[in-house]
Amino acid sequence: MPILHWLTRDEDIRAATRVPYRLLEEASEFSTGDTDAGNMLIQGDNLDALKALLPFYVGQVKCIYIDPPYNTRSAFEHYDDNLEHSKWLAMMWPRLEILRELLSEDGSIWVSIDDNEVHYLKAIMDEVFGRRNFVANVVWQKRTSPDFRAVLGDGHENVLVCSKNASLFREKANLLPLSENQKKEYKNPDNDPRGPWVSRDFSAQGYRPNQMYKIVTPGGAEYYPPEGSCWKNVEDVFLTQVAEGRFWFGKDGKGVPRRKNYLSEARGRQSWTWWPNEEVGHNQEAKREVNTLFGAANTFDTPKPERLIQRILHIATNPGDLVLDSFLGSGTTAAVAHKMGRRYIGIEMGEHAVSHCVPRLRKVIEGEQGGISKSVNWQGGGGFCFYRLGPPVFDEDGQIRSNIRFSVLAAHVYFSETGHPWKGKGDSPFLGLHDGRAYALLYNGILGDKRPGGGNVLTRATLAHIREEIAKVHPDVDGPLTVYGEQSRLMPQTLEREGIVFKQTPYDVKARM
Repeated sequence: MPILHWLTRDEDIRAATRVPYRLLEEASEFSTGDTDAGNMLIQGDNLDALKALLPFYVGQVKCIYIDPPYNTRSAFEHYDDNLEHSKWLAMMWPRLEILRELLSEDGSIWVSIDDNEVHYLKAIMDEVFGRRNFVANVVWQKRTSPDFRAVLGDGHENVLVCSKNASLFREKANLLPLSENQKKEYKNPDNDPRGPWVSRDFSAQGYRPNQMYKIVTPGGAEYYPPEGSCWKNVEDVFLTQVAEGRFWFGKDGKGVPRRKNYLSEARGRQSWTWWPNEEVGHNQEAKREVNTLFGAANTFDTPKPERLIQRILHIATNPGDLVLDSFLGSGTTAAVAHKMGRRYIGIEMGEHAVSHCVPRLRKVIEGEQGGISKSVNWQGGGGFCFYRLGPPVFDEDGQIRSNIRFSVLAAHVYFSETGHPWKGKGDSPFLGLHDGRAYALLYNGILGDKRPGGGNVLTRATLAHIREEIAKVHPDVDGPLTVYGEQSRLMPQTLEREGIVFKQTPYDVKARM
């Protein structure tokens, strides 16, 4: 596959590995409502924040939406968008790499971008996600009228869609609900007891010998499939559906056979890649929404309308799924996810994480009625936790910082070993079982011994305790074990006999990415 080259490519594609794992520290004065709802706002550099999320959320995010700086060579109030092209690519590559790790197997990422960088973005997304996992380039009609300042006025933006596994995504993506205009197309001229219907062509392209039969209509007309086509079903299925009244042959019974599709049975409609502004909103609508929330003098230059994000989340997620936006801006993605019953993580670097995102979500919790609120019958409720980035897990000498909690190091160790998020509570040295191997961590007095080094050393006593903890959860497991600790006082022969791999902290604690 062809790849995109730029000045600092070799350095940039390794950038994610150099980002330190940092702590996330709650700023409880900004957390609001039900803080156990599973929603997070994070203030800080999004590359550092994404790396901090990996041990806890790898493979857990169902939908990522991001609206990164467009590199339009014009400075916005809240973003310095005047980035040289290679610097823009350098910014995007490591973030896309980590975002891919966070996606679930059937998850998808949607990236808003204009024509300045869309083709370059497509090229690097093909590399990061795999060309076969590209789903679509959605074209959003962002304006309501032509821009008469240009010969070819800019009236659209792109939303590039990729998935971790495109076939899984397509299998699980949701249909759109029928619009009111589409519902009006359903009629019932024959008083069918199933209710209103629309008819569809019964022919299909191709040749299948058992679908080439003659159809005789109730009025006596005879039909064969059109040239180059066959009927959509074999004859037995067709006759059964005719007997059930599921076909329409015109008022005189002599028309071309058409199958009825009933409004009562309609599951929805497929989306296509052209999203007109009457369906998903436009720039002026987005401006009105944020002006109502923040006032015209304290708003954003390029917000997205809530209806646009609503459509993305409707297609890509279900209630309870996790949504991530690492360029949160004014908080639109989090607000829409909240109203739609999705969990969310929003990351924003600037002070407007506090000045815009927090108050916006507080208004949502209070029952704010702008944007999509009425269409989803939003009444308020829920909550979120607010975090800032803390210090790295390791200091400049590679030592674990003294203030690192057991649960933080446990999540890091389990993720680096297994590639999966740690879901423990931090009350046991046993971290979990993966592919038949158990993992344990002796650190920070987890066994109750608070002396320096006490309880952090692998001895026969601490090994027996670890085995007891494993047996509580997996009574039949007595297989291989990896233990992290400060020292091991067991002989190498004992470790081999017991099937134990001992790794010393901090020297053997590695970063996965």
